[in-house]
Amino acid sequence: MMFWYGHGMNGWGWFVMSLSTLLFWAVIIGVGILVFRALARPTPPRTQQHLNWQGTSPGSGPEQILAERFARGEIDEDEYQRRMATLRGSSPGESKPPVS
Repeated sequence: MMFWYGHGMNGWGWFVMSLSTLLFWAVIIGVGILVFRALARPTPPRTQQHLNWQGTSPGSGPEQILAERFARGEIDEDEYQRRMATLRGSSPGESKPPVS
């Protein structure tokens, strides 16, 4: 019977085999680390997990969102009062006392 490359593996064969074995174990260990980190990720507090049917948290109604925009400075006081009056169904001149 005739062997194409003699009776053993040449130097490049050993090099490629060693390199591919190291690469194989690096991939296996890397996947293991990624799976472990994904499973060990902390979960957010339960108050942030509950959302209503619109995908927002229960306390974030239109008036709350408007107040947050005003607090961040996205809208000025006149626009805040006008939009708040529109939400509450009154004219912009009359003001209702805030609900506690």
